[in-house]
Formats: sequence, C-alpha cells, structure tokens
Amino acid sequence: MGKNAAKEGAKASGQSYLGTVLLAVAFFFAGLGCFLYNNNTEVTKLVVAIILFICGLVFLIKGGDWFVDGATAIAEKFKVPEILIGATVVSIGTTLPEVMVSAQAAAKGNSGISYGNAIGSIICNVSLIAAITLAVRPARVEKKTLRIPVIFFFVAAGFYAVNAYVFGEFSRVTGIVLLLIFLVYMVINVKQALSEVKAKKEGTAGHSSDGAGEAPGKEVSEEDDDKKKEMPIWVSLVLLILGAAVIAFGATLLVDNGTIIAQKVGVPDSVIALTFVALGTSLPELVTAITSLIKGHGALSLGNIIGANLFNLVLVSGLAVTIRPFAVPSEKLIAGMNASLLVDIPLFFLVMLLLTVPPLIKGKLYRFQGIALLVIYAAYLAFQFLA
Repeated sequence: MGKNAAKEGAKASGQSYLGTVLLAVAFFFAGLGCFLYNNNTEVTKLVVAIILFICGLVFLIKGGDWFVDGATAIAEKFKVPEILIGATVVSIGTTLPEVMVSAQAAAKGNSGISYGNAIGSIICNVSLIAAITLAVRPARVEKKTLRIPVIFFFVAAGFYAVNAYVFGEFSRVTGIVLLLIFLVYMVINVKQALSEVKAKKEGTAGHSSDGAGEAPGKEVSEEDDDKKKEMPIWVSLVLLILGAAVIAFGATLLVDNGTIIAQKVGVPDSVIALTFVALGTSLPELVTAITSLIKGHGALSLGNIIGANLFNLVLVSGLAVTIRPFAVPSEKLIAGMNASLLVDIPLFFLVMLLLTVPPLIKGKLYRFQGIALLVIYAAYLAFQFLA
C-alpha cells in the first residue's frame, strides 16, 4: 500500500512538473512571437499597443515566478541555506522585472521610462502594496532586522537626490557608485545570513544532547527536505532559462508599447513609467505581500518591500545609468519648475519615512500608516494624470 501510494505520488508530481514545463515553453513561444511581431512590424494602432503592453506585464509576472522557482530549487539542490536564498535569489528575483525594463529602456534611449520606473516602483511598493498590508493586518517587527536595509536605502537615496538636485543628471560614475552600494549591501547581507545559519546550527547542536523531543523535529525536518528536493534538476534549469527569456520578452513589450501608448495619448514617458509600468513591474512584490498577509507574516512583506525599494535605487537605477547616463526628465512642469524634483523625489522620501520610522522606534506597524499611505497614493495618481 505504502509503496503504491509513493509511486502514485511520484507519478502525479512528475505530471505536475511536466505540465509546468509545457506551460513555460508555451509562454516562451508566445513571448517570442510577440517579440518578433513587435520588432518587425510598425505598431501604429493604440489597441494593439495596449494588448502587447498587457502581454508584457503577464510575461514579466510569470517569467519572474518561474525564474525564482528554478533558481531557488537549484540553490537548494546544492544545499545553499534557505535564509541565504531569501536574502539573495528571491530578493533579486522579485526586482528582475524592474531591472530588465529599466536596462532595455536605457539601452533604447527612453530615459523617461528608465527614470520613472525606479522611482514609481518605490512609491507604488510603499503607498499601495505595503499600505494594503498595514491597513488590513498591522504586525510587530524586529527593529534590528530593519536597521541595515533602511540605513542603506536612505544613504543611496541621499546620493541619488544630490545628483538630481545639484547636477540635474545621472552620470556613469553615479551608476557605478550605486552598483557598488548594491554590492556592499549584498556582501553584508550574505555574511549576516551565514552567521545566523551558524548560530542556529550551534544552538541545535547544544540541544541535541537531550534526547527528548528530538525525533518529532527530525521527522518534520526530513519531510520538509523531501518536499524541497522534489523538483528534478532538469526542471529547475528549464524554468530558470525560460523564466529569464520570458522576462526579457515582457520587458521589451512593456517598454516599446508603453512608449507608443504615451506618444498616442500625449502623456510623457516618465508619467507612464511612474504609474502603469511601475505598478506592472511591482506585481511580484504585490503577490508576495498578499501571500504573506494571508499567512499572517506582515513583517516578512515589509522586509521584502524595503529590500526591493533599495534594489530599485542601487541595482535598477545603477544599471540603467551605467548603460546610458541621462538628465532628470523635465517633460512635466509646475509653475515653470521640474515636477519630478518638486513631487516625485520628495514623495519617495516621505512615504519611506512614514513606513519605516514607526517600526524603527516602536517595533510595530500601525493601521494608520496604511490608510495614510493609500490616501497619498490616490492623490499621487490624480496629480500625475490631472495636473
């Protein structure tokens, strides 16, 4: 009975993975078809551009999902600690859509989309995604775990703001410095993760001398390990490669057709990037936030959002600026002054302060933060399209 059940379970699992791989292959060829059509046909109809733009969003979401699954499974196969996977692969994986969109936009000279995507994603992550989590279910957080990412974020944001206000442009040197900040942060993150793993192992070794209660824990651990090792290595590799390809297709469709939509409607590229593109590329964070909320892990959602916002500044902006330096977009003016310098940059400082100061002081998130942030985001969207 037991052996037959195990065989049936393995067969069902194999069929499930085969279905996932076939779906990934289907998305790959669909993305390839849209990519070829987009690059070989002069897309002039607004309706077609909107359809391809939506396809780009779908490809980004599914591609990012498969990329993270494949990378995580491969890391687990080689016994990389789970906490280290979360600190590196998952965090970067949820930021991949922004990276690909901004890098391709920069390479094609669409500085408005490259600039607006990073800042818009930060504002969207905090004022919409984190806000929903806080408004529905505030949670307690560990102040110690927030300090390093928050400090790094505001250091990078300060450097970013100096370049915007003082120089009015982002040079290649700026991009390289931002990428170096990202590298330093990752090194510190990895070291911290490894030290936590070491501390846990030492703690486990200390308790192992007491035989009582060891067996149940061991059974759960072995069961979890079996679940993690279910995905065959070939499936992991296929998902990793196809996920990256689908993300690339999605980013191309999003950038090209977002630009077309902006031109047809008469909306500046930076406004499209600050709103639609930013919301689209922030969907992985939104999915993570909702999943964490359902499972009662509000603090996990907060950590992912702060990490994603830091990556938006140092990795997304850093890579885009290094590929092609650009000036602060000035398509939109208020009383003859650059609207981005008056509204966008001050706003991302404001919402991040509103999100991070209460938990850093009190170690707790509050419902009023979420409500206030949602009101701010609604007002921001109204400003972008009505001002």
